[in-house]
Amino acid sequence: MEEAMSPECVSNTDVPDAKPVSETDAFPFGKSKSQRKERGKPVATTIQTATEFFSHKYKMDYPNRGKAIIINNKKFNPNTGLNERNGTDQDASALCCRLSELDFDVDLFHNLKAEEIKVTLQKAAELDHRDNDCFTCAILSHGEDGFIWGIDRMIPINDLMEPFKGNKCLSLAGKPKIFFIQACRGTKFDDGVDMNVADAKGFMDVEPQFSLQKIPSEADFLIAYSVVPGYYSWRNSTNGSWFVQALSEVLMKHGQTVDLLTMMTRVNQIVANKFQSNTSHSDMNEKKQIPCVTSMLTKEVYFTSK
Repeated sequence: MEEAMSPECVSNTDVPDAKPVSETDAFPFGKSKSQRKERGKPVATTIQTATEFFSHKYKMDYPNRGKAIIINNKKFNPNTGLNERNGTDQDASALCCRLSELDFDVDLFHNLKAEEIKVTLQKAAELDHRDNDCFTCAILSHGEDGFIWGIDRMIPINDLMEPFKGNKCLSLAGKPKIFFIQACRGTKFDDGVDMNVADAKGFMDVEPQFSLQKIPSEADFLIAYSVVPGYYSWRNSTNGSWFVQALSEVLMKHGQTVDLLTMMTRVNQIVANKFQSNTSHSDMNEKKQIPCVTSMLTKEVYFTSK
């Protein structure tokens, strides 16, 4: 279907002293019927000073670090045909420890149905987060690209994040919403590539009165996937998944000193360089993996000590 075009015969220069007009490539000219009606606009309950708003770092000195939800799905209903995820309990335990060390209030749930996952996260979004720095969720399960498995059926990952958007969860507006997803995103294997490695030894000076500022409702999310789209995600039945092993290691060493995106880059490095599949199935042996981080963060995240 062709995109609707804005008129080309009229430009701002055709009218003296005209102001630039913002348009979108959507019909009709950026507004749907529902958008044409005047509607009340939600106002975030997160109030920041101008210095905090324009800072390059998120404000992380609220009274509480925030809520962390861990959903650990190990055993699945027989009709799904899915195998038991041995090793996932080690992942859940490691994440519980690391997030608790970072002062999160951690809730751990085991073997939830799809609707139970949705309800659990909806309830978390409805909490009052005004005194919290941020929100974190880790989901450990089977998956496909764009979907995560409850123990009974799949559910779109976007549906689980929807309640936390800035226009829905007002007390988290302008605050980091962090999701860790340990799950497959397809059925391809990463064969890797051989490498020859040489051996080597203030925008504002004055504090004004608070004024209302707009931010995108989709902003301030970070979604860290264990693998890129289309590929299998590897898990050791004894030690846990490669991704969570690496994430736990990095959080333990650098959780309170290094910003989150830098930590996730180090997680990528560990998974890429340290791990390789070892299995009796020749078509699954010596495979590699690389995590994938999608960031809509607008500032740096530091889990500074409380």
